[in-house]
Amino acid sequence: MKKLRSHTVGIDSDDVILFSDYEDDGEMWTGQGQRERRRRIKFSETFKSPPTVQLSPSLWDLDTATIMRADFAAESITRGGFEMVFRTWGDTRIARVRISWMAIGEVSEMDDWDVE
Repeated sequence: MKKLRSHTVGIDSDDVILFSDYEDDGEMWTGQGQRERRRRIKFSETFKSPPTVQLSPSLWDLDTATIMRADFAAESITRGGFEMVFRTWGDTRIARVRISWMAIGEVSEMDDWDVE
């Protein structure tokens, strides 16, 4: 469990189109085997420490002739952002994916002192 030391909690979120491969015959739509897409997400403000990040698919457009295989992950989480990662494998054909994310963590407040 992540315990926040401050009463000042920040929540940042967005909804991001990660890819749309059916439009240009991209590898998620036409490829086979292990495939991956990454996108660096920058928070609107810096957190005091790396926040907890939650991802959820808000749109996925898949070919019904293949098995649906997907792995969503938030990796390399820092105070300023994270890597949004989507993976698939086998013969899965994915036309497009949009992912919603939310980061929750401790943020600075005006009364914080920066003593060096």
